[in-house]
Amino acid sequence: MSVSGIGAASYSTTGYEMSRTERNVSEKQFMDALAEKESIDKNDHAEKAFRSVAPNAPEKVKTAWMEAAAEVGIDGMGRKKNGMMGHISQMMVQRLTNQLKGKPNYNDILGNSVQSALQATKKLLFDLENPLEPISQRSLEVQQQIMKEKEFYQAFIDRLEKL
Repeated sequence: MSVSGIGAASYSTTGYEMSRTERNVSEKQFMDALAEKESIDKNDHAEKAFRSVAPNAPEKVKTAWMEAAAEVGIDGMGRKKNGMMGHISQMMVQRLTNQLKGKPNYNDILGNSVQSALQATKKLLFDLENPLEPISQRSLEVQQQIMKEKEFYQAFIDRLEKL
């Protein structure tokens, strides 16, 4: 290895050299693998969120959840595609309420049927649209996250009603 006059390291070309085409193919494969991992991670966050509130729900409910999360970019737990939480979602509030009431399966918000998931989601949407504290008293960022959460619930309800 040698160092040029401007301080940049350069390497001798005694090893394997890739042609421009090989480099392009290699870079494309890397970018494709990265995009696939990102897609898996996005779905993984939504799937983990689903399992945390619907351990007994049928596969049809899970499919509706995953489609709504992909469409809106946030799931019912308020997690963004990257898994970050934007605010305390209505599902989190419901889970805590269930726990405080002593319900044995307080995490199971959506139940074990399409109908129970639909009923629970409509209640969550109602509670979100009728808050105890005015939404205007929350930060702009939280207000935006609440709007996305509403959008998720509406997309999820639309899908559940079609089942």
